[in-house]
Amino acid sequence: MLLGCRGLDNILFLLRFDIIGLSPDAQEDEAGIKQAAENVKSLVEQEVRNGIPSHRIILGGFSQGGALALYTALTTQQKLAGVLALSCWLPLRTAFPQGSVNCVNKDIPILQCHGDCDPLVPLMFGSLTSERLKTMLNPANVTFKTYSGMMHSSCIEEMTDAKQFIDKHLPPVD
Repeated sequence: MLLGCRGLDNILFLLRFDIIGLSPDAQEDEAGIKQAAENVKSLVEQEVRNGIPSHRIILGGFSQGGALALYTALTTQQKLAGVLALSCWLPLRTAFPQGSVNCVNKDIPILQCHGDCDPLVPLMFGSLTSERLKTMLNPANVTFKTYSGMMHSSCIEEMTDAKQFIDKHLPPVD
C-alpha cells in the first residue's frame, strides 16, 4: 500500500515507510520513517506559509499513519495543536532519550485510541506506546482509550472521541 498526498503545488509526497515487523524487537525502516516524517513536516510548513498557524494543525492517522503522526510531532520544530493516533505504535521508540524530551511539543495533547481485539497492531503495542509517551511528555496530556471488541478498524465511539478531541483542541476562530 502506498500512502501519499499531493501538496498545493501538485507534488506527490510519500507518507509511508516499510514495515519490516511489528514485534517489540523487530528491525525498523529508520531511513523510510525519517523521510516520511520530513515529508509530513514539509506539508505542515506549506500550510504555515499559506497562513495556517502550526498551533492550529493536528496530525493524525490510523495504523502506520498514526505511527508517523506521533513520530513527526516528536521531531518537528513546529508547535502543533495535537496528535490523533489510532491503532498505532511509536516508531523508532529506542531513538528517543529516556525520560522527558526537550522539544517544542513536550506539552502536546495526544489522543491515542486502540481496539482490544486488534490482530495486526496488538493492544500491547498501543499500551506500551502510551506508557512511553507519558514518560517523554506531559503525562496529563496523553490520553489512551481502548474500545471493547474493536479489531484493526474503527467504531462510532472512537470517531466520537476523535471529534471531541478535535473540537477541544481546534476551537472555532472568531
